[in-house]
Amino acid sequence: VEADRRMKKPKILAPASKSYLQRALIIATLAKGRSVLRNVTWCDDTLAVKRVIQQLGAKVSEEGRDIIIESNGIETGDKRFNVGESGLALRMLSPVLALSGENIVLNGKGTLINRPTGIIEEALQQLGIKVKSDNGSLPLSVKGPLSPGEIEIDGSLSSQVLTGLLIALPLAGGDSQIKVPNLKSRPYVDMTLEIMSRFGVEVSNDNYQTFNVPGNQKYWPTGYNIEGDWSGAAFMLVAGALKGEVEVLNLDYNSKQADKRIVDALESAGAKVKIKENSVVVEKCNLISFEFDATDCPDLFPPLVCLASMCTGESVIRGASRLKHKESNRAEALQDEFAKIGIRIELENDLMKIYGSEIKGGTIDSRGDHRIAMAAGVMNLVSKSDIKIEGKEAVNKSYPDFFAHLETLK
Repeated sequence: VEADRRMKKPKILAPASKSYLQRALIIATLAKGRSVLRNVTWCDDTLAVKRVIQQLGAKVSEEGRDIIIESNGIETGDKRFNVGESGLALRMLSPVLALSGENIVLNGKGTLINRPTGIIEEALQQLGIKVKSDNGSLPLSVKGPLSPGEIEIDGSLSSQVLTGLLIALPLAGGDSQIKVPNLKSRPYVDMTLEIMSRFGVEVSNDNYQTFNVPGNQKYWPTGYNIEGDWSGAAFMLVAGALKGEVEVLNLDYNSKQADKRIVDALESAGAKVKIKENSVVVEKCNLISFEFDATDCPDLFPPLVCLASMCTGESVIRGASRLKHKESNRAEALQDEFAKIGIRIELENDLMKIYGSEIKGGTIDSRGDHRIAMAAGVMNLVSKSDIKIEGKEAVNKSYPDFFAHLETLK
């Protein structure tokens, strides 16, 4: 983080995308040989995956912001793995670890303990994998081997199980087909397919409804640049729109990350946005209410609620049904916690309605959810009196430097 003294414009370096990095760590481990991941910063979720791949035999070393991974493929000497609080890691690794044929136990901690495992169990059982959970919760026992076949999964809740199957099935001994009615979060699937392709594996799809996966493929080691994280950066960009001006570096507007659409929402609300080659600048203007469909980018709800809270009138965000199985029931959490600081939020089926108002001080409970903690931090910038955040350390899950970066905007 640096301050531009002449322009008084804070410049913030976006952290590495944990969505990209988690996928790349796993795929690089499946690629026998030496891969280099560039532009890496760590958070709790990515460190959890790093520990898992080290348990699988990968040697991981660091040179500055480059990570070198030397792998002989999956070596399951260990049979028990802990993915921390990462739902993505749990859902990706379940089919990947089933490739070994060993009896594997996956566990986690914190908010992940209470998140349902049913969507993983239903998918893997269709491919002959033995799966056992604790009444739909962790720990999760998985015993392969993963066999090729035809499978249908519900894409309306999450694309993360699909991501794990797409990564793992090309290594199976035959062709597979995955049918996915009502797929949401298509940009995350594009992200998965992009990384797979860079490591030499190809999968085709028919309008994202059917994925045809040729078997007997191999991942090949390579070098790969990890993009900056639009999910975390969205909070900083909104903070700029509320507080004054900010430039967030290491952002690629051509990214496949769904959360780059925060730019569309900011422009709809009247903020001034400038896209540069590797950064985004946001300046404060008079903010007006807006409508936005966040069905394919549900992680944007918390920063969008921050933005809407400071707009005149009623803003409407579509896609609230996607929030039920996040780290908290995020729709209800936002409604309850923002009420404590004077913001009224109404939930109506798939819609969230936010009524802009003056922000008053109070106490917000993060509920162990990193994005609720970040939202509270942003609102503290514009509150008439201080907002106390309980459980603010939750930001370590995705963005450990969040509050340090936020300080530069005060």
